[in-house]
Amino acid sequence: MVELSNYLVLGAILFSLGMAGIFLNRKNVIILLMSIELMLLAVNFNFIAFSHYLADIQGQVFVFFILTVAAAESAIGLAILVVLFRNTNTINVGDLDSMKG
Repeated sequence: MVELSNYLVLGAILFSLGMAGIFLNRKNVIILLMSIELMLLAVNFNFIAFSHYLADIQGQVFVFFILTVAAAESAIGLAILVVLFRNTNTINVGDLDSMKG
């Protein structure tokens, strides 16, 4: 049987990969959004691991709510990104200074 610590280590590795994606690549908005999603999935992974080992369904139900919000966030973020690309012809974060009011 797989121990809880193995799941937590895997969740920590996924979270740190998402954090590294944010810090190493601050220019591309798509990679930033994917890194944030990876961090959310790592947290969900830990919720499910604790839920399974504590024999409580509340963690798994909470994950469904988090995934719903994450899906809405991704859809809205990508829609904003498409409109932004149509207006500026770039998705680099550094080139978005021109949108200041």
